[in-house]
Amino acid sequence: MEQLETAAGLRGNIATVLRELAEAADLKPGKLLVIGVSTSEVSGRRIGTSGALEVAERLLEGVREVQQEYGFDTAFQCCEHLNRSLVLERAVMERLGLREVAAVPVPKAGGSMAAAAFKSMKEPCLAETIEAHAGLDIGETLIGMHLRRVAVPFRPSLRYIGEARVNAAVTRPPLIGGERAVYRMEQENEGAGCD
Repeated sequence: MEQLETAAGLRGNIATVLRELAEAADLKPGKLLVIGVSTSEVSGRRIGTSGALEVAERLLEGVREVQQEYGFDTAFQCCEHLNRSLVLERAVMERLGLREVAAVPVPKAGGSMAAAAFKSMKEPCLAETIEAHAGLDIGETLIGMHLRRVAVPFRPSLRYIGEARVNAAVTRPPLIGGERAVYRMEQENEGAGCD
């Protein structure tokens, strides 16, 4: 019974965090979310020591639930043994023009979350790198290299999933210009202009 409550809790917790992140980042069809997970950390152990496919599968259920609601695409970061490549659907990789790399993630080389995601997809593949619109990091797996510039920290209401710390980020376009630059249409540009 405790194991079922834990499984339901993991699914519910990640769904809660992802809904908050999806709202903050305006994740919708065509947007990409990168997810990094240490199932070892979720289980209360040191990252890379005790991967658990069962934990990954429960978390993946919560991810899929929210993904169906909002329509965004997902990419799951592999561990350092696969150079932090990303598991995603082939159609997404091709649409984004990403560079494919060849491997099949397994728990000991890629990580349990990446392995579970790979098995769950219709036509999975690995991309070398991406620039996602938002990111979710469970267990401090360091997803920052796969976020668009400029990343802005997002603090979800739940700071832990299982025993793992949760970090998240949304991104925004870099602001360009100088003291005369206007960043919102409702502001009026008064004074001397650039003619």
